[in-house]
Amino acid sequence: ESLHCTFQLLNQFVLFSLFYHFEPFNYFAFMSQEKAKAFRSKPLVDVDPKCLLYVHQREFAATTPADKCVSVIGSDDATTCHLVVLRHTGSGAVCLGHCDGSSTWSEVPLLVKAVTSLSDACKEGRLELHLVGGFNDDSTTSHNLSLDILAFQVQKEDIHLETCCITEMNDVVVNGTHRPVVYGIGVDVKTGDVYPASFPHKGPAEELRSARTFTGGEMVNIYDSSRGLFQIGPCTWSQNLDIAFWLSQNDDTILKYLSTSPRAEPPHFVQHMKSTIQFLLDHPNSESLFPGGQPQFYHRTETGDWERVVQS
Repeated sequence: ESLHCTFQLLNQFVLFSLFYHFEPFNYFAFMSQEKAKAFRSKPLVDVDPKCLLYVHQREFAATTPADKCVSVIGSDDATTCHLVVLRHTGSGAVCLGHCDGSSTWSEVPLLVKAVTSLSDACKEGRLELHLVGGFNDDSTTSHNLSLDILAFQVQKEDIHLETCCITEMNDVVVNGTHRPVVYGIGVDVKTGDVYPASFPHKGPAEELRSARTFTGGEMVNIYDSSRGLFQIGPCTWSQNLDIAFWLSQNDDTILKYLSTSPRAEPPHFVQHMKSTIQFLLDHPNSESLFPGGQPQFYHRTETGDWERVVQS
């Protein structure tokens, strides 16, 4: 027996069948345009960096309400990317990931494991999923990622979809151009509340983390909640002087060739790309950034800043 479900809110395509085997997943929430509208209408929160753990593209982080170092996990600058929040209602363990479609089917199990490993001792509660991001872009990159994100559907755990504000449900037309309504989200570690958010500060090690993604780094966990430590690397890239070419190009050229959504990027995209490229030119040998082949670690100071841990 099979149950066919039309994903009405994404161009009426039939996304999948055989839902009979996956009833615990609350797929009916996909049909709820009202939930998406309600989420989009929430006020945008400018998050205080002193309580924030910021997640870049192809990164994820997980923690619990007992964490004294992190009150909010957040990410933004998502155009075609999708932001994923998975939370266990019993333990309060929560994970946020920034998925760009590079390897979604292998990334989803990492996010699930990050939450379940922090919830082993909890017998009550359920896993709740929030999906935000993408828009109706010309190349259908967002749409394809929305299809891939259904990898949550085939996990062995019971996962209940609470928020689905992706692709067409996150689309607005401004001056004839399609754009995302929501570019970023935060999740309150204590309450589990998910809301639209922006982040003026994207540290620590913003340029290093961007360089890791630019050079093909895979999805990675950036936080050890048991020790309250942010960690990155070690990363590996090869010297490539040819990328200096991009520093002399105009904004339109950079947007055209280095973005999946040239007409929908935030205003700082071009400068961000140039800063990342300059960082790679300044550090052609990635090994110099990771003495002894060890990651860089950062801890939160009493003033709320991230400070690099000096390793002996």
